[in-house]
Amino acid sequence: MPSAVVIGSGFGGIASALRLKSLGLDVHLVERLASIGGRAQFFEHHQYKHDAGPTVITAPFLFDELFALFGEQRSDAIEFRELSPWYRFIYPDGDHFDYGGSIEHTLDQIKRICPQDCAGYQALVDHSKAIYQVGFEQLADQPFHHFSSMLKQIPRLASLRCDRSVWDVVNKYLTHDKLKQAFSIQPLLVGGSPFDTTSIYGLIHYLERAYGIHFAMGGTGALVKALENLMLRQGVSIQTNATVSEIIFSKRRACGVKLATGEQIAADYVVFNGDPMHMYRNMIADPLLPMQTRLKRDTSKLSMGLYVLFFGTDRQYQDVAHHTIWLGKRYKELLDDIFHRQILADDFSLYIHRPTATDASFAPAGHDSFYVLAPVPHQGANINWQQQEPQLRERIVHALDATLLPNLKQHIQAPFAMTPDDFASDYLSHLGAGFSIAPLFRQSAWFRFHNKAEGFENLFLTGAGTHPGAGMPGVISSAKVVARLVQDAMEKKAA
Repeated sequence: MPSAVVIGSGFGGIASALRLKSLGLDVHLVERLASIGGRAQFFEHHQYKHDAGPTVITAPFLFDELFALFGEQRSDAIEFRELSPWYRFIYPDGDHFDYGGSIEHTLDQIKRICPQDCAGYQALVDHSKAIYQVGFEQLADQPFHHFSSMLKQIPRLASLRCDRSVWDVVNKYLTHDKLKQAFSIQPLLVGGSPFDTTSIYGLIHYLERAYGIHFAMGGTGALVKALENLMLRQGVSIQTNATVSEIIFSKRRACGVKLATGEQIAADYVVFNGDPMHMYRNMIADPLLPMQTRLKRDTSKLSMGLYVLFFGTDRQYQDVAHHTIWLGKRYKELLDDIFHRQILADDFSLYIHRPTATDASFAPAGHDSFYVLAPVPHQGANINWQQQEPQLRERIVHALDATLLPNLKQHIQAPFAMTPDDFASDYLSHLGAGFSIAPLFRQSAWFRFHNKAEGFENLFLTGAGTHPGAGMPGVISSAKVVARLVQDAMEKKAA
């Protein structure tokens, strides 16, 4: 039986392990942390539970497919509950915009802010659908390691003007600043600035519209556990607390991995689910790398870093939605500080996750659980997080106390935080970037790290830094690409 070792157990690694198992391979999954899930870790801190990573499920069918590979139903293992609203935007003047549900509900919300933007919004949805039909339905699970694959798609991508930014497209259809901010924010969910990110990622809007926004009851951690149980039922072996230090080659064919302990694991196929910027710097000797790979590694622009503050409250904030985006007074200027000037500014915009709005199990009765995420520069900014973290925490708590979470200072419980330093040390993310490389046009499709490593046989990549990109739909789709490439390699070997 052919074998595969999968390095890293984020959603891309989990999905790859399951898909390769369904092809008949003997699969071994290696994870450096104590539990699987990659960035989708689950924390229990004092009385409170917290998802550490992604919480927004926009394409439930991708998870359904993984269970269906083995004749099972995802709904038997975990419940996905649609949220309402999907997101609540809070503006500096105290106004809000609830986004989610039917298109009629969204239009009613738009009318309250700017009636003349209703027609523009409907045109924006149509444009997003057109991008989705090409960018997601036709291209997301297709390999792009041959430049000829890219050439075939250029006419379609050009017709949709995917060279433009998400902001450029939104600005074309909407006039009011509040609405332009609300409908351009999605690139931040995959690590990019709306002013730089290719409008290919405008497909996220239609993906949300087509399938809704869901939450896994019990949290993303419960979803990871359900997938772990599926892997174990199907015979995937899982090894945690094991860091891969090196990929082993026979000539130019990947044939296994070496752990930091010195242990070696042999395999016919190696799948890397982590940051390619780390793999190509630390796990393969530089002289082995093709010049094209080294150039991409040395010149790629990274996504931003993330600051995540976790806490509970000994009271409930019933009026706070499950997902809230709290916008600061600056928008483009703040994003420029983060992405271009590499400045940790005094102000911020925040993504606030209150899972207890949907699932009471995250906190004791009468309490709430929160995490608050702020985009920040990655480690390339040389920020001393030991000094800056307490100050940023204080500023965030003060701002929320004065606005969304009144009297938070009196009710906050058991706070702790993650900074880009933690992303670098825990997830081996280069410079602590939150989503590997940024989703720029010049770093998409063929220009992104390829799902089949150049210059090597039987080494494949899945996850945020490779095609099609970050976010749960992206990384799970990348596992489809890997499965197709491994199947092709197996058939070629058998021929």
